[in-house]
Amino acid sequence: MPIDFLTRLREAPLLCDGAMGSVLYGKGVFINRCYDELNLSQPDLIRAVHQEYLQAGADIIETNTYGATSFRLIKHGLEDKTYDINRMGARLAREAAKSFDVYVAGSVGPLGIRIEPLGKTSREEARAAFREQIAALIEGGADVIILETFGYLEELHQAILAAREVNAKIPVIAQVTIDEEGNCLDGSSPEIFTRRLEDWGADVIGCNCSVGPVAMLDAVEQMRRFTDLPLSAQPNAGIPRSVEGRNIYLCSPEYMASYTRKFVNAGAQIIGGCCGTTPDHIRVMKSMLRAGEAKSKAPSVHIAKAASAEKAAQEIPTGERSRLGGRLVRGEFVTMVEVVPPKGTDARKEIEGCRYLKSVGVDAINIPDSPRASARMSNQALCLLTQQQVGIESILHYTCRDRNVLGIQSDLLGASALGIRNLICITGDPPKMGNYPDATAVFDVDSIGLVNIVHNLNRGLDIGGNPIGEPTRFVIGVGANPGLPNLDEEVRRFQYKVEAGAQYAVTQPVFDLALLEAFLKRIEGCRIPVIAGIWPLVSLRNAEFMRDELKVSVPDSIMDRMARTASPEEARAAGVAIAREMLLAVRDMLQGAQISAPLGRYSLAVDVLEALGEGQLRASRS
Repeated sequence: MPIDFLTRLREAPLLCDGAMGSVLYGKGVFINRCYDELNLSQPDLIRAVHQEYLQAGADIIETNTYGATSFRLIKHGLEDKTYDINRMGARLAREAAKSFDVYVAGSVGPLGIRIEPLGKTSREEARAAFREQIAALIEGGADVIILETFGYLEELHQAILAAREVNAKIPVIAQVTIDEEGNCLDGSSPEIFTRRLEDWGADVIGCNCSVGPVAMLDAVEQMRRFTDLPLSAQPNAGIPRSVEGRNIYLCSPEYMASYTRKFVNAGAQIIGGCCGTTPDHIRVMKSMLRAGEAKSKAPSVHIAKAASAEKAAQEIPTGERSRLGGRLVRGEFVTMVEVVPPKGTDARKEIEGCRYLKSVGVDAINIPDSPRASARMSNQALCLLTQQQVGIESILHYTCRDRNVLGIQSDLLGASALGIRNLICITGDPPKMGNYPDATAVFDVDSIGLVNIVHNLNRGLDIGGNPIGEPTRFVIGVGANPGLPNLDEEVRRFQYKVEAGAQYAVTQPVFDLALLEAFLKRIEGCRIPVIAGIWPLVSLRNAEFMRDELKVSVPDSIMDRMARTASPEEARAAGVAIAREMLLAVRDMLQGAQISAPLGRYSLAVDVLEALGEGQLRASRS
């Protein structure tokens, strides 16, 4: 049995093994297999890979369990095998290592889903999943737990907590995956993720995957400035190149070995490899470690003081962010009209419509984002044109469908720089609902996660907690649907949105006042200004579409009124009359109305708003 792991680290650098998946793929195991399940169905194969790395000179071998949490195994229908796969993974590594003076590291990867505040899975659920995996790994014989390839610090925090709950004394290696600039994928800089991982109780802090040796060496050099804990570095064998549909890693064993010495001199005590690294790489890297070149004295460590710039900036008061924000704070009734972007590049009709709406006293223009998943002009571009050419505030619908969290932050920073101040954060329609059903969707986060991101930007921080300088000044709106059959779920999500930082809500079209009243009663404990969606129906078919396809609650009495109309003109008049009734009914219970303009008929929206009286509309211009 080797001596205590952390004691051994202080004596000399240790060499970890390389990629399990790359070797298995090279042995003919198809990529669509669950590699973790091979612990049960092909144990001899997994044991043989471990032995190859041991014979190459690895001091640490990782269990074949990187993706063996229940959240990942459920995709293969193997969630009930979580304990067996992990315990057997540790046992196989333990058996392979019995004749070697080495350590078995229980490999734990991210869950493959977003956790709060960016996703639906709670921190407690995530921690429970990690705890289940780690307990099985320790029971199977793991000497150390290695948490690897984490892109989001909050998820890694839950994994560290889980390891400590299972066994407070087992060594924990916590590794993030980084981009070419050395930042964690959530934007955290080396200073931030190094300090946080140390504060959270990691014994070793490091990086693995995503980049090759050059970028990882830069990151390790930065990390060493902020901690005296042992560091680890496990780069890929270079950046993958696609050759006939297969990812090929082009760094030779000799090239990887040349960086072994550089990593040690930069302060790394654990060196290994990730994707594309094979026993051949590890063998040459071991030779480099054995040579006297890697035995030079470690550089002296000067720990830099914590930067105060991590602190959140002072948020700009909501009432000072925009005219809309000011009216909401003062409790005034606000009016909005929805203007849909054009399908081409010519926005003259929409701009003229906005001028007309401004002239009658509408407070703001609400611009959706590719509604019904159709391809239209960027709503951000139309927001900018509207504000520049008309001088009326716009409200940007922002959806999660087409963007990952990095793109979301880039878009929002750009929108802020261009003077857009009002948002409605929504998840978005999936592409299969639109004209391009084969288009891919991203949905990196949902609307709750999006609100968290915007709220952070308003505090001068990105999602990794890094300061961005001057904070954004968005007034954060969200959607609400009082007519959903599962009202409990809608209320729960509404509460989460408010907790995340939502400042007002716009409902789906309201036709059923009883449902609206029931919803308002349910959200009394988390009430923010609520603005009613009002839709002037234009035909019976339009009403049927609302009810049957958009799942908006349209009472039978309204369906009957639309069915009794004898002409298109009569139908539009009935639709406006119904919308005016809804507007007057919600005027005293809500803080505003968003009126839709079906088929770009802005006069219909104005006909509805006239129910408020001349004084109400004109007051918004003063």
